[in-house]
Amino acid sequence: MGSIEEKVVSDITLPSHIPESAQTPSQAPVPRLFSLERRTIAITGAGRGVGINLAAAVLEAGGHAACIDVLPEPSPVEWASLQKLAKSSNLTISYHKCDITSEESISETLDTIANEALEAKAPLHGTIACAGIQQKAPAVDYPMDGFRKIMEVNVTGTFLTIKHSARIFMKQQTPGSIVMIASMSGQIANRGLTCTAYNSSKAAVHQMCRSVAQEWGQHGIRVNTISPGYIRTAMTDELLAAEPALEKTWMAGALLGRLGAPEDFKAPTVFLLADGSSWMTGADLRVDGGHCASA
Repeated sequence: MGSIEEKVVSDITLPSHIPESAQTPSQAPVPRLFSLERRTIAITGAGRGVGINLAAAVLEAGGHAACIDVLPEPSPVEWASLQKLAKSSNLTISYHKCDITSEESISETLDTIANEALEAKAPLHGTIACAGIQQKAPAVDYPMDGFRKIMEVNVTGTFLTIKHSARIFMKQQTPGSIVMIASMSGQIANRGLTCTAYNSSKAAVHQMCRSVAQEWGQHGIRVNTISPGYIRTAMTDELLAAEPALEKTWMAGALLGRLGAPEDFKAPTVFLLADGSSWMTGADLRVDGGHCASA
């Protein structure tokens, strides 16, 4: 008589209309499981900061990058570096000014990217929803205009981005991977920070991920989130300069002895976009240096 575990496994049946071979990952070698070759990836919030670093990650993984941001043009130093990298790798990188809170604008932008990608024989296969804003204010004093703006960009803008990405994937009848940049702040309240609107918006992104993953899985579309911890960026450097005591609070939970850097999210993002994560959807990948593991 077999074990209970063996009986459970033997009782699992796959849907009759989907061949098992289509539901299991290919037997590709590991390097190919992390490759974005012959794929185009759209990245919002890619004019600077974390987003432009993730565009570099796409290129380094062999993919074509389409950067989207509300800024008139990307950060010049980083952009020059990306163009050099793309040229040396025989890849393409493009920049598209777009307000993600405008459905017409984000829809037209993604359609343009998808059409150009098809012409280049590197179809749009993934989207990184990285655009977001932050604001620190006590809840009792929070202006409603500020609260609405956070929700409009971080929640509505993210939703419109992934909605129109999914429409393209369905139209192309190709599997797609969507990665939304959430935050550990969607799961915890940050000590020393009064960011109720931001935290609420990132909690909404977590639930959005689970909800659309359930809807879109039947189309071969995977949706996951990455939840960063504290990252050293120009924005956080400015905050720490104004409130130096915050760094001590943050470092108290830094189990690896440092805060994060934008580069720390390159490999996790590529993993979620590529075939190596082909059985992951509706999940959150927390990359926080161990902060949430410490009380």
